[in-house]
Amino acid sequence: MSNAFRIESLLSARLFLSPQIVGDRIYFISDLSGRLSLYAMNKGGSVPEPLLPPDIALQNPTLMGGVPFYVFPKLNKILVMIDRDGDENYQPCFIPIDGGIPEPVFGDQFKGQQVHAHHCDWEKNTAFFQVDPRTSPVHQTYRVDLQKLKLEDLGTSLYGNWVAGANREHSKFILIDGYTAGDHVVYIRERGDRERTLLYGKPIEARDKGEEVPLNSISSCHFTPRDKGLLFVTSLFEDTYGLGYMKLSKPEDVQPVTIKGTIHKGMGELEYLEHLRENRYLLSYNIDGCSWVYEGTFDEKKLVFKITKNIMGKGTLSNGVVQSLYYDKKRNRYIASFSTANSPTQLYLIEGRTIKPQTNERILGIPKELLSAGEDASYISHDGLRISARLYLPTKKLGYAAPYPVIFYIHGGPQSQERPNFAWFSMPLIQYFTLNGFAVFVPNVRGSSGYGLKYMKQVDRDWGGKDRLDHVAGFEFLKKDKRLDMTRVGVMGRSYGGYMTLMLVGRHPELWKAGCDMFGPYNLFTFIERIPETWKTYFYLAVGHPDKDREFFIERSPKTYLHQLACPLLVIQGRNDPRVREAESTDLVNELRAQGKQIDYIVFENEGHDVLKYENKVKCYTEIVKFFKKHLM
Repeated sequence: MSNAFRIESLLSARLFLSPQIVGDRIYFISDLSGRLSLYAMNKGGSVPEPLLPPDIALQNPTLMGGVPFYVFPKLNKILVMIDRDGDENYQPCFIPIDGGIPEPVFGDQFKGQQVHAHHCDWEKNTAFFQVDPRTSPVHQTYRVDLQKLKLEDLGTSLYGNWVAGANREHSKFILIDGYTAGDHVVYIRERGDRERTLLYGKPIEARDKGEEVPLNSISSCHFTPRDKGLLFVTSLFEDTYGLGYMKLSKPEDVQPVTIKGTIHKGMGELEYLEHLRENRYLLSYNIDGCSWVYEGTFDEKKLVFKITKNIMGKGTLSNGVVQSLYYDKKRNRYIASFSTANSPTQLYLIEGRTIKPQTNERILGIPKELLSAGEDASYISHDGLRISARLYLPTKKLGYAAPYPVIFYIHGGPQSQERPNFAWFSMPLIQYFTLNGFAVFVPNVRGSSGYGLKYMKQVDRDWGGKDRLDHVAGFEFLKKDKRLDMTRVGVMGRSYGGYMTLMLVGRHPELWKAGCDMFGPYNLFTFIERIPETWKTYFYLAVGHPDKDREFFIERSPKTYLHQLACPLLVIQGRNDPRVREAESTDLVNELRAQGKQIDYIVFENEGHDVLKYENKVKCYTEIVKFFKKHLM
């Protein structure tokens, strides 16, 4: 059969993300126009109506943190968070509920700053803003009355001061400082207080030098009736997270909550807890990379959480990832965005036990049976640790003969995870590789999320260490698979995956025939110098300090080893990237070209720490696969 597939076929399936349902209208983000924008349609499906001017492009909701938009029907307005072509300086703007020209909610007050909107409430017309000033390391937190346009100051912190919960009256707020993953300190602040009050944990300034404290990972906090206590997610009792409870009269005594009635099997972790109404809650799990969601009730006396309904994980909504799940309290229903490794995002309305598709996106010109579902390829690493991984192979109907050339695809983060998620950049690319005769190996090495706190924490202050050796062990493991040609192997990744790609081609040049770095740090000194000021506090703790840990930074910078680069390298960068600055990739390219290395360089002028616009995605995916075909086939 002819295998002249085009990436345009895979990208013909548009994204449908972050839905919210209000009455009989569904609001969502999509790239229907070739860039992410805001749309509305009728329940049951209708022609989507654009709500923003065509020159405005929204950011990838997964990268944002907080909500990308929220509908406030009582105000007849929509709050939209808008940046400028990927610079991530999100500005809170209002548009009419039927669409229109965005107007900054607070004028120029937050100009040049990054604002995240959390815990929006259409009944109260409120939201919480987390403000990153970009030029100062201190985060600012506000409760926002969007009807009166009033900002209520909830304090500042070097370490976040994130709103993790509020009581029903919005008179008490739970605020969390996070130092590194799992190392949280919990505070309460009541309306009228001038300062927050410590509830749980030991603040970093009160710790002795080198003191280790139990990691609690407290998040998703919910006040119980009459503000008697808090129900929350924690790692205090289970490494893969569970539920905990504290009486507010005795907050130091955190108790485990027994969860009864889950039906999933496999490796994974509890992700979050959401309060629905009365004594109903939502629990979301990530099991082997796939979403499992339940409803349940909490018995505060017995400290038991009883599952009452499975929402996701079986049947139609199984073996994939929910990008967003919105609960409509007024009509007791859900709207979800869901996809799998070989099926694009669809919107689903969930009413009771009935699941109704609201979209019918499909990949044009490529039958589903030609797409790879992937198979488990987990292995034992250099020190005996089990590493979860998947291997995507060309389907037999494509007619390619084994052994196949191999691409190592490395996810970013590093505390993230590659999942069967067609909404994310990687999955269309993985499928495009297999359609072109490549096998794609996707490991979630130590430091990845999805496998418990201990596994994830192993990358702290060890960038490019044992995680790098996990990839080398993966290479050795794949040598046993006769379907793979391990003399023709390429490696690529984005962000931290780009950093790891550079470390691997520099420190293990004998393994690779080609590499592709997408906006990965090259020199840890300049990388940390260039990131936003608020980020530096975290990186000093999780990675190291450029002055105090100078020798470590030299040892773990790809720059130190890339004089050994022995294969062609493709470098891809967004001009407006605030996380890994364009100068970082330009330094890499200029210095390696000066050494006579074979370097191709692509800069997308209107992108940031992602490639989102249609014409750029077409070029990006096409050039990547063309590059590896040239050097591996």
